[in-house]
Amino acid sequence: MAALFGARVRRLRIAAGLTQAELGDKVHVVSTRITQIERASGAKPTRELARALDVALGADDLLVELWPYVYREAFPDWSRKFMEYSERAVVIRQYAAHVVPGLLQTENYARAVLRVGRTLSSAEQLEERVALRMGRQERLGTADRPELWVVLDEAVLRRPVGGQTVMREQLGRLLGAAAEPDITVQLLPFDQGEHDVMGGSLTVLTMPDGSEIAYTEGAHYGQLIEDPDEVRSFALTYDRLRAAALPPLMSLDMIRSVMEDNHRGTKVPSRSERRRLAQEQLQQSGGGRLRGGGRRVPRGRSSGP
Repeated sequence: MAALFGARVRRLRIAAGLTQAELGDKVHVVSTRITQIERASGAKPTRELARALDVALGADDLLVELWPYVYREAFPDWSRKFMEYSERAVVIRQYAAHVVPGLLQTENYARAVLRVGRTLSSAEQLEERVALRMGRQERLGTADRPELWVVLDEAVLRRPVGGQTVMREQLGRLLGAAAEPDITVQLLPFDQGEHDVMGGSLTVLTMPDGSEIAYTEGAHYGQLIEDPDEVRSFALTYDRLRAAALPPLMSLDMIRSVMEDNHRGTKVPSRSERRRLAQEQLQQSGGGRLRGGGRRVPRGRSSGP
C-alpha cells in the first residue's frame, strides 16, 4: 500500500508539472521526504502530510482515503488482518479484561491507553493512532453498522484510565452506547471467579456469509483464529462469559454506580438476586423472561432447566 501511495503521488506530481522540491515546498517538507514517499522508503507519511499532498496535487481525497491502508502496514500481519475482518463483520462479540474496547472508547480514553504499552516516537504519531481508532468507530453510525455485544470485566470499570475525569466521560460513553439498538453491554463481576479468558481479551466476528473468526489479544501479542473447529470453541467460551455476566439492565446500573463514585459501598448481588432483580426490570419494561447472560426469551417459550 505504501508503494501504491507513492506511485499515485508521483503520477499526480508529474501531471501537475511539479518537481519533488516544488511539491516539498508546497507541503512544507524537504524534497528528500517526497522521494522517500514516492519510493515507499523511510517513514510512512503522516495523516496530515497525506492531507497536504492531497490538497497540493488536487487528488480529490484519493490520498487521504489511501492513507489508513498505508498506516495499517505498521501493524503486525495478524492485527492488520483482524482490522480488515472487523470492518466487514455483521456481528462483533467482544470480551475485554482490562480496558474498554476501541469501538467504544472516547478520544481522551483512547489517548491515555495508546500512550502506554507502545513505543511511539512522537506526539504526532500518538494523535494519528487516536484518529485512526476514532475513524473506525464511524461505522457504528452507518446504515450497515454491525451488531455489537460487549462483555466487560469489572476491572475495566475500576481502573481510572486517564484519571477520574477521563474515566467518568468514558463511563458516560458506555451508558450512551448501550442505549443504541444494536449495542449491548454486560459486566462480568469479580465474584464469578476464574474463567477461560483471564488476562486477555476475546473477539468473535460473524462475517456476511455467516462464517466466524476469533481473535485473542494480550498486552503485547494477538492471535487470529480462522480454523472453524477452533473458532466454535472460542464462540462457546464467549457464550459462557456472556451467560455468567450481569444482565444488561443490571450492568448499566453498576456502570452508573461506579460513575457516581459510589462503587466502594456497592455490593454486587448474588446470582439468585440478580435473576430476581433482572426479572423485575424486564417486567417493568414489558420484556420477556430472562435467559442466561441477559438475553430475553419470548413469552410462552421455555427457557430450559
